Amino acid sequence: MNMSLNTGIYAFSQEPLYCDEWCIRETGHQEEDHQKNESLFALGNGYIGLRGNLEEGYHGAAGSSVIGNYLNGFYDTEPIVYPEGAYGYPDQNHAMLNVPDAKAILLLVEGELFHLHTGTVLESERILDMQNGMLCRHVKWESPAGHQVGITTRRLVSLEHKHLAAVEYEVTALNFSGGLSWISLMNPVAAGPAGSSDPRVGARRSEPSLLLEDSGFREDGLMYWMRHRTRRTRFALVTAMSHSLEVPGGEAPVQYSDAGQLGIRLDFRLEAGQSGKLTKFIAYHTSRDYPEEELLKLSREILESARHGGFGSLAGEQRQALDYFWGKANIEIVGDPEMQQGVRFNAFGLLQSTGRDGMTNIAAKGLTGEGYEGHYFWDTEMYTLPFFTYTLPEIGRKLLEFRYRTLDKARERAAVMSQRGALYPWRTIAGEENSAYFPAGTAQVHINADICYGLQQYVLATGDEMFLAEMGAEILFETSRFWVDLGHYNPARGGAFCIDAVTGPDEYTAIVNNNAYTNLMVQEHLRFACRTAERLRSSYPDHYERLKRKIGLLESEIADWKRAGESMYVPKDDELGIYAQDDTFLLKKKWDFEGTPEDNYPLLLHYHPLVIYRHQVLKQADLVMALFLLGDRFTTEEKVRNYRYYEPLTTHDSSLSPCIHSIVASEIGETEEAYRYFRRTVRMDLDDVNKNAKDGLHTAAMAGAWMAVVQGFGGMRMYGDGVLSFTPALPAGWNSLRFRVAKEGRLLEVFISHEEVAYSLIEGEALRIRHFGQEVEVLPGQGVRLT
Repeated sequence: MNMSLNTGIYAFSQEPLYCDEWCIRETGHQEEDHQKNESLFALGNGYIGLRGNLEEGYHGAAGSSVIGNYLNGFYDTEPIVYPEGAYGYPDQNHAMLNVPDAKAILLLVEGELFHLHTGTVLESERILDMQNGMLCRHVKWESPAGHQVGITTRRLVSLEHKHLAAVEYEVTALNFSGGLSWISLMNPVAAGPAGSSDPRVGARRSEPSLLLEDSGFREDGLMYWMRHRTRRTRFALVTAMSHSLEVPGGEAPVQYSDAGQLGIRLDFRLEAGQSGKLTKFIAYHTSRDYPEEELLKLSREILESARHGGFGSLAGEQRQALDYFWGKANIEIVGDPEMQQGVRFNAFGLLQSTGRDGMTNIAAKGLTGEGYEGHYFWDTEMYTLPFFTYTLPEIGRKLLEFRYRTLDKARERAAVMSQRGALYPWRTIAGEENSAYFPAGTAQVHINADICYGLQQYVLATGDEMFLAEMGAEILFETSRFWVDLGHYNPARGGAFCIDAVTGPDEYTAIVNNNAYTNLMVQEHLRFACRTAERLRSSYPDHYERLKRKIGLLESEIADWKRAGESMYVPKDDELGIYAQDDTFLLKKKWDFEGTPEDNYPLLLHYHPLVIYRHQVLKQADLVMALFLLGDRFTTEEKVRNYRYYEPLTTHDSSLSPCIHSIVASEIGETEEAYRYFRRTVRMDLDDVNKNAKDGLHTAAMAGAWMAVVQGFGGMRMYGDGVLSFTPALPAGWNSLRFRVAKEGRLLEVFISHEEVAYSLIEGEALRIRHFGQEVEVLPGQGVRLT
């Protein structure tokens, strides 16, 4: 068994912190969990992300709160300083910015400021409501003078309006009649990350990236705005807020300013039992999306529209959007409430953090924190894209459109690396390579094949060949050029096509020759490119000819792709009967797991990279991931032998890893082991498995939870013929499992219990599938039940 599961590095909680299947609840206020819960209670819509900060701010220990407000794809650059540089190193780092905070609302009760660290908190609860898409809060508080108030807030980031968020704040005087005040603020000062030697945390910036240029207000005092500009990229940002008031005995709002913060102050009086309500609407617009001269006008328009409709209208739209989402993406697990809650939390988190405009993507921490500086990785295609391909394929397409729009940057990067074609960046925001550590960054050229694998799966699942003809083929062909130029036919390997000096998914093994995962995925990539060329030639000849002219494609190149794919070298060890992770991996000394203290995980924080590189030890699934993605290339016996060799060597120091092991363990019949890895994936953030949820949530693990259910316990696969196949294996503790997958305009529902498996069409025409290798046709209105 894997050491990181057996040696106590992570022990599952005996009593779940939360147990509501549709909500995440915080009852009371746990000081030690405050920053983590700011991540858990974050809200977003794929563009705006707001951390779950308290409206009144945090008044506890310094460093225990990160006020975070983020816009997907909104970034500034800063020079990367290398003590010892070399040709081709990236010279600029892009970092997602923490933008002005406009969600702050202060409450004064008879002149005394409300917050959780003064007076007496009689009741306190926060609820992340995943059906309604809101963060709800209820507090009963007694001031030091004995005045009691009830406070209820509802917060949302609109799924229907890209640039809009809103907060509804209601206060009730419980045991007194007297004066209260609201101060609604916009804070122009956005703190950057604290910085850390941990590479998973955003780096400290040397100077502020957002510069305040102007601010203003409307004559009635209910709307305020600020305009900032990024220091180096020179993007403009307008942050605006407007208010709606429902208070008895209130005075006219007045302007308020304090230490650069701007807003309004409203003084009002409540009789005992009376309530007052303040609704705050917040808008963000940047010059990355619109002409700079239109930003303020657009802000005013959306805020006026929101005020006119009110919070209730936005809440209704939010519920409608989520009803649609859950109708496609919901997973029902009967018999395991913790896992039920977890898979919904993860799906909801993906929806909140994924860009859907074709210009943005999904960061490693989504829009919940500044870990990894808001960069996009291979996580998108290998983890997030499958979730959307099979639930909301229209969002899946937008993720691929982002890669198409950054293809020119990939071409530039390939040229820097002295290669033809295109090389996509390991980490990026706008398309340029941002990885300053090339052994575990640029060397991971497998990202080219990962992107094209995701493209292939998307086209097979949706039938969207027009996307392939108009955009996808260009990505596919340019990256194929890169492979043929990068590799070589090696006489020492019998003339086989070899790829040298790369790093596979396992970042604890760097700069190797013939990484098996890379070579296998490149082989799949080149075969797909050849099939695509033939498909375009026969069915989309005009598109094919235009593309050939645009990129100067020669027919001889396609023959080169075919030859390289057919001649690909994949290292094997006949004595062990397994595939070698690379040419030298099996020659190295195995890591001393028994002699490694539990506190020394993750290894990357306690050992020099060279110490790790010279051992057989894995950060995450590598060859095991190939067993899953390219499962039709391996026999069951090969999967068992390879899994059993590499599983004990894997630390799972990467959050991307446990879900892959769960899927493969399920496939080879190790359902109990699969469940353990699944549980670790699903509760990654809710239980803070890796002890860094405070820096933001793990979006790849979120998507991996869906994969481990649908492709693990549901056994769903789709290979080159495009037919969905299922080999279900239900964990012993579950009564049943139900999920839905989209396939070429159809919506298939799969129900699995220990007695039977049922397939039914919720939408669309007849669909041919495979159940344990047997072909089955599912007709509309005629479900298929199999025992």
